[in-house]
Amino acid sequence: QVQLVESGGGLVQPGGSLRLSCTASGSITSIYNMGWFRQAPGKQRELVASITNAGTTNYADSAKGRFTISSDNTKNTVYLQMNSLKPEDTAVYYCRAVRVLPGVSLVYWGQGTQVTVSS
Repeated sequence: QVQLVESGGGLVQPGGSLRLSCTASGSITSIYNMGWFRQAPGKQRELVASITNAGTTNYADSAKGRFTISSDNTKNTVYLQMNSLKPEDTAVYYCRAVRVLPGVSLVYWGQGTQVTVSS
């Protein structure tokens, strides 16, 4: 099992910044990929950014140029630095980990952290 604990959400004005953190614990040695997803009211959950254990990153078009995903393997933590935030970035942000075992991939989710961008 993998446990994910997110932090760093909150209320911020348009143009502001926030940094989300996601710390993994448990069976973390087989984690291949960690990422951030978000879900706004009435919308489907969508990928924001992801990073593999080799450091390869992937961003949604809406995140490119504004958000940066990074990881600190010594702390088992993934970060999402969000700059130039817009009201449309308002959503619950979820951390996801993908654990690869022989013949199977397991997906784990955090509990979510609310990000609200409003003046």
